[in-house]
Amino acid sequence: MKEYLASANDVLGELSSNEESGLTAAEASSRLSQYGHNELDKEEKTPLWKRFFEQMADPMVIMLIVAAFISAITGVIQGEPEWADVIIIMAVVIINSVLGVVQEAKSEQALEALQQMSAAQSKVIRDGKLEHLPSADLVPGDIVLLEAGDSVPADCRVLESASMKIEEAALTGESVPVEKHVEPIALAADADDVPLGDRKNMCYMGSTVVYGRGKAVVAATGMKTEMGKIADALTTAKKELTPLQIKLNELSGILTKLVLAICVIIFAVDLIRHGGELGSNPEMILDTFMVAVSLAVAAIPEGLVAVVTIVLSMGVTKMSRRQAIIRKMTAVETLGCTQIICSDKTGTLTQNKMTVTKHELCGPEDLHLRAMALCSDAKWDAEKGEAVGEPTECALVNDAAKAGFYEGGNDARYERVGEAPFDSGRKMMSVVVKTPEGTFEQYTKGGPDVVLALCTKVMNADGTVEPMTEARRTQIMAANKSMADQALRVLASAVREHKALPDDCTPAGLEHDLTFVGLSGMIDPVRPEVTQAIVEAKEAGIRPVMITGDHIDTAVAIAKELGIINDASHAITGAQLDKISDEDFKEQVTQYSVYARVQPEHKARIVDAWKSRGKIVAMTGDGVNDAPSIKRADIGVGMGITGTDVTKNVADMVLADDNFATIINAVEEGRRIYDNIRKVIQFLLSANIAEVLSVFVATLVGFTIFQPVQLLWINLITDCFPALALGMEEAEGDVMKRKPRNASDGVFAGGMGVDIVFQGIVITALVLASFFVGVYLDMGYINIADMIAGTADEEGVTMAFITLSMVEIFHCFNMRSRRASLFSMKTQNKWLWGAALLAFILTVVVVEVPFLADMFGFMELPMEALAAALGLAFLIIPIMEVYKAVMRGIEKDQ
Repeated sequence: MKEYLASANDVLGELSSNEESGLTAAEASSRLSQYGHNELDKEEKTPLWKRFFEQMADPMVIMLIVAAFISAITGVIQGEPEWADVIIIMAVVIINSVLGVVQEAKSEQALEALQQMSAAQSKVIRDGKLEHLPSADLVPGDIVLLEAGDSVPADCRVLESASMKIEEAALTGESVPVEKHVEPIALAADADDVPLGDRKNMCYMGSTVVYGRGKAVVAATGMKTEMGKIADALTTAKKELTPLQIKLNELSGILTKLVLAICVIIFAVDLIRHGGELGSNPEMILDTFMVAVSLAVAAIPEGLVAVVTIVLSMGVTKMSRRQAIIRKMTAVETLGCTQIICSDKTGTLTQNKMTVTKHELCGPEDLHLRAMALCSDAKWDAEKGEAVGEPTECALVNDAAKAGFYEGGNDARYERVGEAPFDSGRKMMSVVVKTPEGTFEQYTKGGPDVVLALCTKVMNADGTVEPMTEARRTQIMAANKSMADQALRVLASAVREHKALPDDCTPAGLEHDLTFVGLSGMIDPVRPEVTQAIVEAKEAGIRPVMITGDHIDTAVAIAKELGIINDASHAITGAQLDKISDEDFKEQVTQYSVYARVQPEHKARIVDAWKSRGKIVAMTGDGVNDAPSIKRADIGVGMGITGTDVTKNVADMVLADDNFATIINAVEEGRRIYDNIRKVIQFLLSANIAEVLSVFVATLVGFTIFQPVQLLWINLITDCFPALALGMEEAEGDVMKRKPRNASDGVFAGGMGVDIVFQGIVITALVLASFFVGVYLDMGYINIADMIAGTADEEGVTMAFITLSMVEIFHCFNMRSRRASLFSMKTQNKWLWGAALLAFILTVVVVEVPFLADMFGFMELPMEALAAALGLAFLIIPIMEVYKAVMRGIEKDQ
């Protein structure tokens, strides 16, 4: 049964309840057993230990663990176990997993927050008596009493309303409290249902009574409520990988296949070459296996997962200083490729605070402001510096305060001595006050049409009064229409003088022969910084989409002011959206940038439609109604101040200042982080390709150039510090002028794969050249036979190691920009200089400290050999400068 379409008596009959006596205790107990407690289901939490091991299930992490295992086994076989390498690798794995668990440990708190939103106690009629019961014990059919300040404990059908207004912004997005009534809702001829925001004879769990009082019958509890449906959507929403996670998984797969292929090829080649010697020299199999292990170690960028995690973590810290709190580290990167931002209007684009923005006056302004402020139940709180009460009336009181009406307690001089309270049927309110001069004045405020109909006179700006004419009425109503066309909510003021306190203060006794004073128009205004943020978003190729529970006229007016749309044809209502099939909507979604009068399921449809077109979608919001779509979006953005706990816990990112501009800052940071991660990947993989090619060429020729422990040192120590410093590089100047990158683009998109291969080949040539120079300096000649015999490679290995280490230190400066010249960079990366110095010191230490040099198989080099190794390493800078210049020319012509 749709309770809002039926009469109150029919609903009571359907629920077998009585408005006066409520349910009996026995019946309530029976229904509690049938329906369960009025609570939301709790989702089973994943234990921390399980989350920890889930983090370790990443393919790249598994590769690291395998590398550690191989290193340990080979060391034991050789009788010289290298436990330091195993400890280093496992430390990287554990730190990475712990960081991931810490960042996501609170991601499943949404349901707990939803439960906390329901009222702890409710006023219920049981057995004909008023009782205060736990809200969890409510059952369908219970009669509850509501008054200003109460949280609605369940979904209820209104039975009685005395000017009761309920704040439903968190559930429907409606910025103005909804006045409730008892009459059934009339279903439009072309409608299948009534939108949630238009069900004015219903009140829902999680909303709050802000004015008046009422009585209602509970229609649904627990998971059957609208709040419960949202909770269910949160538990069933599919968790999806971010673009970076997808690409790193793809990279892991590529590297895994590459490692296996290289190992098999080298192992097979060596066995074929030395097949005849296997019988006489069985240790050759172990030697061949060790070569394959060296190649595996060279191919795996052991520090990549840790570096990416740490770079993201540093991005999280930096963004928190800019008021964007990241709950999941990979969300930083996802922001960088965001193409659509679906934003809730109330509290996100607007201030969620009704404000008077325009007056149309006939009489004096001070009189109009006084009439509006005093004909109100909102109160001025001098300590807070703002009004307290119903939002519309607060707007009027704040408006008067701006003009100085409340300075020095001026309002206390006007004593209210009579009133005709607001009534939805009359659409107005009147009060009689005793002025400081001892006279009696009546102030009336209400809808312009009803107030004007009761006015027989009109006041001029100088305070003189003249009879109301049809011409003046037409002029006033034209002003009213003009303000309404701007999506302003308009109220009128009128006055009437009394010689003495009226004997009859009823509406009939007060509301006639009034003198019209003026009009006030109010709206929930846009945040001042949002307009520029929208401009920046569009420049960055991001399309903003407004989704709101407000009326379409208000939504269109706000959207036009912000520059989201320039024509009302780009706006659509939730009711209209219901008539469009999912397939058709996927085709039509690009036509609309404003959605009004929507319900939670509409928001999810909008997000899904954009995602079906391959777009990366961000969803911002602050209300409970935003939570399912926030969780479903590629990145959910919650509001930290006005946002509910539900939204914050579901979101990937929370804005501490509720500032839409912070989203744009976060997008810029996300793009910077992703650029830097690509630089890190390029830097590390180019080095790993060089290591693989060096070992591969040496193996084919028949000599050994690097041992696994030497490659592990470079990958985990020498490479990681510069890579981390690259991750802290400032954003390049055009980062917010580019279109969002395509989420389907691979890690090597945009020619990065070519860059990596070229750089890897260049580094290989420099390393091999250094090796042969070392051999020549040691022997005075180069003899391949001696090298194969292993009699002349120690100095060559040492020089090759120094060149490989130093070329990567120099190369990290090249990687500050993929295309811009190193010498054109306007800023310096102090972290990179520090990392380069540290890497250099560590390289010197491992080569020069005797016991370390013996452990790693190095020898002390003469000065000319050391200079040659460093000189060859430095060549990477001029070579890359030429390469970048050529690539800039090629890309410019394309």
